[in-house]
Amino acid sequence: MEPHKKLDCRGMACPMPIVKLSKAIKEMSQGEILAVSADDPGFEADVRAWCETTGNELKSLESDGEVRTAYIVKS
Repeated sequence: MEPHKKLDCRGMACPMPIVKLSKAIKEMSQGEILAVSADDPGFEADVRAWCETTGNELKSLESDGEVRTAYIVKS
């Protein structure tokens, strides 16, 4: 899956990855995909909750060691 935009939030503690994600997706067009990578332990639960709350689609969530990458489709 090739995202339209990538956001590297490794090394940031919660809630900064969600804050950065929220700001980045506002600058994107409907249907575009944002990839967000983070190593905060709470990122997975936070990004799932954020997508449910905002109506954006969590297309996939991949893990590579401690880094999780969420692919989000802007609604």
